[in-house]
Amino acid sequence: MSRQQLDKLDCRILEMLTENARVPFLEIARECGVSGASIHQRIQKLTGMGVIRGFETLVNPSALGYDTCAYVGLCLNNPLDLDLVAEKLLAIPEVVDCNFTTGRHDILVKIYARNNSHLLDIIHDRISPIGGGRTETLICFRESMRRQVPINLVNGD
Repeated sequence: MSRQQLDKLDCRILEMLTENARVPFLEIARECGVSGASIHQRIQKLTGMGVIRGFETLVNPSALGYDTCAYVGLCLNNPLDLDLVAEKLLAIPEVVDCNFTTGRHDILVKIYARNNSHLLDIIHDRISPIGGGRTETLICFRESMRRQVPINLVNGD
């Protein structure tokens, strides 16, 4: 996707929504000094442009019994199988993120498991057979930060 041209109002709307996706349109409108209809139209435009991909609810994995988070690098036997392997990874619910990468791994996935034993089962019984190659696992002790890209830098501000 090409870089989108956004004005200051678009950027302010995005800043507010990334801070709290549930902020009412009327609150955004009051903050920005425009009508609620204008905010609604802008959000529709940003969605149509592909700038806003959707709104999500963030769930605490530990609250659901998923106490182990890990990043697993997959080195495929056949790197041409990237799309096929990614499609098969979709069938594993504990895999929450999948990225094609350069360097030492072909694919890097993020996994939430109930514990280390469950993680081992996921890797050995469900992931390794898919790509057939070597894996490397990094256990995440704690996520210290998660954020969106900086909105104020979109247009070089």
